Amino acid sequence: MKRNLDLLLEAVGAARRVLLLPHNDPDPDAIASAVALRHLLAEMLGVESHIVYRGIIGRAENKALVEYLDHPLRRLSGADLKQAQPIGLLDTQPGAGNNALPAGRKATIVIDHHPLRDETSGAVFSDVRPALGSTSTILTEYLQAAEIEPPPTVATALFYGIQTDTLGLVRGASPLDREAYFYLQPRIEVDALVEIERAQVPAEYFQRMDDALHTARIYKDVVISYAGHMRRPDLAAEMADLLLRLQGMQWALCMGVYKDVMIVAVRSRARRGGAGILAQVMVDNEGTAGGHGTMAGGQIPLQGADPEEVAQQLAHRALSHLQIRAETSGRPLMD
Repeated sequence: MKRNLDLLLEAVGAARRVLLLPHNDPDPDAIASAVALRHLLAEMLGVESHIVYRGIIGRAENKALVEYLDHPLRRLSGADLKQAQPIGLLDTQPGAGNNALPAGRKATIVIDHHPLRDETSGAVFSDVRPALGSTSTILTEYLQAAEIEPPPTVATALFYGIQTDTLGLVRGASPLDREAYFYLQPRIEVDALVEIERAQVPAEYFQRMDDALHTARIYKDVVISYAGHMRRPDLAAEMADLLLRLQGMQWALCMGVYKDVMIVAVRSRARRGGAGILAQVMVDNEGTAGGHGTMAGGQIPLQGADPEEVAQQLAHRALSHLQIRAETSGRPLMD
């Protein structure tokens, strides 16, 4: 890690300003990783980092986290990417289709825990570890290597990033995730974390939950749901997380429409994972998809197509990939 830390700092070089890009619609892992890297660069190099994102931060818990961190992110503007400055990608990679890095623009830093992409080889510095459950774990290691004691806010964010991406160390967590988790645990602000986890949700959350539950169908150990039109793109993932709690389920798939785009969320408890592969199979060449063993997502522009027909087609692809006969095994979750 000391060697990696040196290479990371060398990649930034003499730059006085760095642009940090988490993936679109950033989740706690992406937010925490960006905040931690900003702190690391400020402490080690005196560099000013700006964290910008494309999309929205819609989930109540994510909004509460951003508020707790004193709003460290801002929306990406057209001028941001026109400036000659190093760009760091957090929890995403070049060519993934879920970040704002322009085609042909080289990333200076790439830190991620999703499967390695060929495009990442063009980065000046990269640390991509698919065996880990969260990018927050990697940033925790860098802070430790730099002998920087994380402030309580940064520690709390990193802890929450690991917790959400690994479901409290029960989903895709590696030994390094566990080490980082327990290193951070005594350094967090417990009351703040409780407030983040119990953030109030709008009425629309329960409306979409009702839709997701009433359209959900069970196929052996797979539950598939269509949430209809959504006001924010991350609601499909939120519903998939909820449905995966259903007893006996190894897979939870939820789809919904956001701004004429079909959003796909895949969650898995299967030992061999495969959520990322399944998402890619569902989306095929009609859109973009990515993820890792237990969590994945994708999106397909509808371009006037009937959303319910598209959702049915995606469900059929998923069941075919999982070798389940859709026409004979499905049953409704609720009457």
